[in-house]
Amino acid sequence: MLTFINNVLLASWDMLQQASIYILFGLLIGGLLKMFLSPAYVAAHLGSGRFSSVFKAALLGIPIPLCSCGVLPAAASLKKQGANNGATTAFLISTPESGVDSISITWALLDPIMTIARPISAFISAFVAGCAENFFNPPDESKQATPDLSCPIDNCCDGIDCPPDEHKHHHPLLEKLRIGVKYAATDLWADLAGWFFVGILLAGLISVLVPDAVIARYLGGGLGSMLLMLTFGIPLYICATASTPIAAAFIMKGVSPGTALVFLLVGPATNVTSLSVLVGMLGKRATILYLSSIAIVSVLCGLAVDAVYLSLGVSAVAAVGQVADVLPGWLMTSATLLLLALSIHPLYAILRGWFGKGDGCGCSSGTCSTGHDHAHSHDHVHMEAADCGFGGSCRTDEPISLQPLSPLHEDSTK
Repeated sequence: MLTFINNVLLASWDMLQQASIYILFGLLIGGLLKMFLSPAYVAAHLGSGRFSSVFKAALLGIPIPLCSCGVLPAAASLKKQGANNGATTAFLISTPESGVDSISITWALLDPIMTIARPISAFISAFVAGCAENFFNPPDESKQATPDLSCPIDNCCDGIDCPPDEHKHHHPLLEKLRIGVKYAATDLWADLAGWFFVGILLAGLISVLVPDAVIARYLGGGLGSMLLMLTFGIPLYICATASTPIAAAFIMKGVSPGTALVFLLVGPATNVTSLSVLVGMLGKRATILYLSSIAIVSVLCGLAVDAVYLSLGVSAVAAVGQVADVLPGWLMTSATLLLLALSIHPLYAILRGWFGKGDGCGCSSGTCSTGHDHAHSHDHVHMEAADCGFGGSCRTDEPISLQPLSPLHEDSTK
């Protein structure tokens, strides 16, 4: 038993070392995106146009590092700000399926082909789902909401009586960089840390426990293995970052890269909890389109990726983890220790949640809370518990989440 545990921990540690520096890089980029991506500008582009808004929303979601839990309040806020259903659907899919952090770790643990295929497939599935929604339910631009123009950094002004040129002087570049780095190291990593380490441990378990013959027999490639992966990945809750080491472990056991891609797409974008919230946010019909589009496009992209590997004569098993081998060992170890140091507080908060002193949803910053039994207050507004309709945080330092959320019941019967 001790030998088994030791082997699992050694396999997990090896994968953690390969991934850590790329996780840190992705977090840094995510923090900078939070500081320099204007939510008001984003919302203004997602309400008009049946297909152009979907294209922009799908493209916008690719670099933003939010899990399928954390993206719900952000997407609900965009919808409240005027984004149509198709754009909201596209954002809900592309954001959890990809992100600068998951792209970085894909480069580290997999190979360049999967690093390119993953965000492209995420964009395609998001665009198809959003266009399908707007085709069957054309948006009514006359009902578009007025965008919130308040400062996304600390709500220092409402953006109406404060011209953009004047607001630029409120926050110098160094302050934005400092806040962005702090946000990445605290709130952003807090949302990802718990499920990332779960993914690392599961990858170690798969590497040690699952026989190669079983994987090769049932998940070696083809349509049947991808449909089987769909049934496994759709109800599972896992973020894009945490799904990557699991996919790497699957590939090393003989899973085809296309089948692993199906898992990388459906695992982060779907789970039982998020689907139940989507029914209230977008309606039953839109949720069915959402799920169907992800499933169909994921399988098609998986088949295409397998064909690419076959045509190029590339072995995905041989390529896994090779990119990280170019880094010196001291750098990988230093990055791992830094990442572990940053993880102490969020992991402690998650453990408190598991033992009844928090929500225990796998996030420790409060950005993806799904409860309705809490009130919030900060410098500018005060809300009752009912104002937190989709569990969105009322913090002022969250990406895209422009305002405290309230339930969006329009279209709920469709």
